[in-house]
Amino acid sequence: MTLTDKHGRVHDYLRISLTDKCNLRCVYCMPAEGMHFMENDKHLSFDEIEEVVRVAAKLGITRLRLTGGEPLVRPHVEDLVARLHAIPGIEDIALTTNAIFLAPKAELLKKAGITRLNISLDSMNPEKFAEITRGGHVHKVLEGLEAAFRVGFHPIKINTVLMKGFNDEEVDDFLRLSIERDVHVRFIEYMPIGHDGDEWRDRYLSLDYVLERCQALGLTPEPTQSVYGNGPAEYYRLPNARGTFGLIHPVSDHFCERCNRLRLTADGSLKPCLFWQDEFNVRPFIGDEQALIHLFHRSLDVKPESHEMANVLFEENLTHAATLRRMSQIGG
Repeated sequence: MTLTDKHGRVHDYLRISLTDKCNLRCVYCMPAEGMHFMENDKHLSFDEIEEVVRVAAKLGITRLRLTGGEPLVRPHVEDLVARLHAIPGIEDIALTTNAIFLAPKAELLKKAGITRLNISLDSMNPEKFAEITRGGHVHKVLEGLEAAFRVGFHPIKINTVLMKGFNDEEVDDFLRLSIERDVHVRFIEYMPIGHDGDEWRDRYLSLDYVLERCQALGLTPEPTQSVYGNGPAEYYRLPNARGTFGLIHPVSDHFCERCNRLRLTADGSLKPCLFWQDEFNVRPFIGDEQALIHLFHRSLDVKPESHEMANVLFEENLTHAATLRRMSQIGG
């Protein structure tokens, strides 16, 4: 049994947000005035998440990613990982984290069944990192990264949201990191999720800039397909590099035609698309497998062919209603 939408796209990947809470306040994820986080009892319980995943696995979902907010602010995440890892049909469980709390948890998570890590790191400069995250300490992230290496996670990917005037001057440093360490740096275009007006548009920068920096440095990137993962990145390897860098450009060159993912928010909404408002609450159907199966198929029935983020950049009309949630409320 497979989950196939009306555009012929097979979905085998579910991203699960464990919480909307985060210990950082990144400028692209939350507004300056902060967020009103949901009460803990509004989060799906581990039992509820496990039940949804069991049904999803029967429908052909084989790969999971745990996100937030920051998933490691939720206690005992490793216990949930072990439960999901034991579900027949689940082959791969990845984790996206800001790595502030990763160092003491890395070995537990690996033993529980996390197969791959994505670490969010938008700047390696302590002052710039603190500015982007509104008070975070980059040395904690770097400690988490070293712990991930030490316990043997592979591959390790670093997610870097590129923002004009914030961290574009560090592209060279991240490219150098991909040469010196066995990591996969993925530059991600700033997306208009939950934003309105010119704030987002003024910070947006096409990822062509990364290739321009390669050229300016006299480096010739070679396309590579050697990086395992579920995402839409186009990967390149620089001469004599131990790692790679990737480009994820949902705005300038969207990848919707090969989308294979659904999202489950921390409060239990199944979202067929990151950008659009459509979502379906699973909570009323917990305990009814057939109803959950129907809900999965219903979510795919309304999934549009494209997210149209480029329309926001060029101030063009949208064909659907865009989400009102911020990125931290969706799970990325």
